[in-house]
Amino acid sequence: MPVTTLRRHQALEFAALTLSAALFAILLLGALVLSHFLWPDQAILARYDMLFLYCICVQALLIGFGLESWEEMRVIALYHLLGTGMEIFKVHVGSWVYPEPGLIRLYEVPLFAGFMYSAVGSFIARAWRLFDLRLDGPPPLWAMLLLALIAYVNFMTHHVTYDLRWVLFAASLVLFWRSRLGITLCGSNLKLPLLPVLVAVAVLIWGAENLATWARAWAYPYQLAGWRPVGIAKIGSWYLLMLLSFVLVASLHLRQKPSGLQPSSQRT
Repeated sequence: MPVTTLRRHQALEFAALTLSAALFAILLLGALVLSHFLWPDQAILARYDMLFLYCICVQALLIGFGLESWEEMRVIALYHLLGTGMEIFKVHVGSWVYPEPGLIRLYEVPLFAGFMYSAVGSFIARAWRLFDLRLDGPPPLWAMLLLALIAYVNFMTHHVTYDLRWVLFAASLVLFWRSRLGITLCGSNLKLPLLPVLVAVAVLIWGAENLATWARAWAYPYQLAGWRPVGIAKIGSWYLLMLLSFVLVASLHLRQKPSGLQPSSQRT
């Protein structure tokens, strides 16, 4: 096969697998936007409650059809719980609000919110399988987990003490600057630098966040009087959250295969 044709096929496969990996996120974002227009204000079931039940059904279908394994589900569930805990804190301190009514909520946070974090975890878990990912040149597992823990804690402690995000950015650069993601496309093995991939995904999530806040899934204080774009600085927050979710999924694979991550060849 000519090189140009191979690259074209690889680009098409990359796009198709990326969309497949983001299936949960796409279905959730679609529901957020469509329900904003189509869900009646006077419906017996509040929109936020409907979204929670919808997410439960989508997650069950992913498991039922083998698109996520139970082991992956445990990691995604952990990320869901961490996300819900952070949501409760952030809403409590006024970082953002959920302006619509609903019964299925905990401390003013509708429980569908945790699934927005699950969608990120699901994307990484599915991408690992679909791309037959390998992490080459990873830092020690304890260092990755420590960085992820400090990043998570900093999301809350920066309200009362020094914000460590620039320290965390620098630490992630030191730890991961040599790390490469090995992926398989059209039978060929390719390597991508890890950090630019995480930044690119963070930018995409920031774009989705703008769409979701426009659809009133939640709102920042400056959006309550009328929608305004989410500040570009949020890309840094999403980068750290991507780093957290990546480490949680990577730790599962590194514990299973400490010598490296070999292709799984289970593209489902």
